[in-house]
Amino acid sequence: MNRELLVATLRKDLEPWDVIVIGGGATGLGAALEAVTRGYRTLLLEQVDFAKSTSSKSTKLVHGGVRYLAQGNVSLVREASLERGRLAANAPHLVRNLAFVIPTFSFWENIKYTIGLKIYDWLAGRLSLGKSIHISRSETLQRLATLKKDKLAGGVLYHDGQFDDSRLAINLAQTIADKGGTVLNYMRVTGLHKDEDGNIAGLTVRDILGGESDIYLNTRAVINATGVFADDILEMDDPKAPKSIAASQGVHLVLNRDFLPGYDAMMIPATSDGRVLFLVPWHNKVVVGTTDTPVSYISLDPHALEQEISFILKTAAQYLAKPPQRTDVQSVWAGLRPLAAAKSEEHKTKEISRSHKIIVSQSGLVTIIGGKWTTYRRMAEDVIHKLEEVMRWKETVSVTYEMKIHGAKAAVDWNDPWYFYGADNANIHELIDRQPAMGEELSKEYNILKAQVVWAVRKEMARNIEDFLARRVRLLFLDAREALRIAPAVARIMAEELHKDEHWVATQISSFAEEANGYVLL
Repeated sequence: MNRELLVATLRKDLEPWDVIVIGGGATGLGAALEAVTRGYRTLLLEQVDFAKSTSSKSTKLVHGGVRYLAQGNVSLVREASLERGRLAANAPHLVRNLAFVIPTFSFWENIKYTIGLKIYDWLAGRLSLGKSIHISRSETLQRLATLKKDKLAGGVLYHDGQFDDSRLAINLAQTIADKGGTVLNYMRVTGLHKDEDGNIAGLTVRDILGGESDIYLNTRAVINATGVFADDILEMDDPKAPKSIAASQGVHLVLNRDFLPGYDAMMIPATSDGRVLFLVPWHNKVVVGTTDTPVSYISLDPHALEQEISFILKTAAQYLAKPPQRTDVQSVWAGLRPLAAAKSEEHKTKEISRSHKIIVSQSGLVTIIGGKWTTYRRMAEDVIHKLEEVMRWKETVSVTYEMKIHGAKAAVDWNDPWYFYGADNANIHELIDRQPAMGEELSKEYNILKAQVVWAVRKEMARNIEDFLARRVRLLFLDAREALRIAPAVARIMAEELHKDEHWVATQISSFAEEANGYVLL
């Protein structure tokens, strides 16, 4: 995970790669791990930071998809429910069982949701996280102490998984490296190159952190796993390629735990826009979302629209005794879902299946679109299987079914603010033991120390303030103002590690402030 050494080696490396994966989100990381563990010489390239876009902006749930069950997509729910169980076993330091309560307001709702969630349990089989049951009005209020009592009939309790999305992305990148693959962030693909038969034989990349020239790489195969940017690579391959992506924006607001002080999440099954709304405890905060807004412009840094913010606050206020106000929001973020484009213009984005889709171009470029974090491993299996078929390679067998992810650790103490480091937690503490100055406190409230910044640079390929504050620790997503406060201290620690000057520090602080202000709700 030493980026500078890897880039220097890449410039001299003339040996063809078996597989180059473009895209460092959930889909690309899964595909690269699947490829390297099947014996392929594998390189993953990400144009910015791992999980910078969609893959760090989820609702933080590893779930079968209650909404998809309501739509009748039983096969997707079954697949996701099974993968949820596998991910909980393979990354036990990041995935945990979370109880959800659906408040009900009539006898009919009690029956409807109880039966529906019993089916949900059944589809998960032995990998179910717990039985769904109807609970009384008093138990519902005991579990959801801040819920409005008016007309409340009772509730339905069910279980799903919760995780930390960008931490899983970082651990997947580390796992790929552990298994002999190469992963690089801030490497933008600038061109695809083909042989005389029109098949992809190489590509050029640019190190956007300061490379002096493009790097040419030989490869036998390329996987396009760039999510909402998939069409950019498809058009690079064929300027006439039809659009494959229908992007939909999802927004989340973060509130203090006072709004949902217990250990259970709340799911509102029917909202005015036809989606479900979740209120989920996460890192001692409450994440509320999400929305579903079709967008035509695809950006690395999408921003929440006023109507989305108002929708979330208004819907939450219908259920909470103390309605949340704009001033209660500690962070707001927006992410784009890479949905496979519908064949009909009449389809709404929330009705487009979250199933993944694989496209094979004439040049042999293999593109995977759609899907979600929960099914990333199954998507990776499918895309490598398709790649072997396209390339006429001998079919290999997946070994990721029960493969532990980097950092995997049993008996996790979820009250430890550093639980998400898993087995690496002890290594960071050792760093402090050897160099007590590493114990310098940057944020008391969020338990952030200097050692974490150093660890992120040395072992997790963080290369700027945002990498650390947004995706190595989740402070930007939890409290944007506190992230802005400690940014200068983080910049100076990183500058020391990366041998940067004061100009770099000033530029970093300025660019991060511009980015972080988009997370502050004024």
